[in-house]
Amino acid sequence: MTPSVGRIVHYQSYGTPGGEYLPEARAAVITTVGDGGVVGLAVLNPTGMFFNEAVPFAETATPGHWNWPPRV
Repeated sequence: MTPSVGRIVHYQSYGTPGGEYLPEARAAVITTVGDGGVVGLAVLNPTGMFFNEAVPFAETATPGHWNWPPRV
C-alpha cells in the first residue's frame, strides 16, 4: 500500500526509559508524505495530540516508526 495524506496508520510509541509505560500502538493520521516511506504524523494520544514531521516506516511494530494497522 502507498501512504497518502489523511490515511489512518499506527505509530509505535517509545514508552518510558524506566519501563513505567511500555511501547504501544497509537492511532495517527498522515499529514505529509516524503521519500522512502517517511511521513509526517498527527499522533492521537489519550492526553492529546503529538506532531512528528519525519517518521520512518517499519513492517512490524518498532518504537518511533509507523506501520499499517492489522486487519481484524
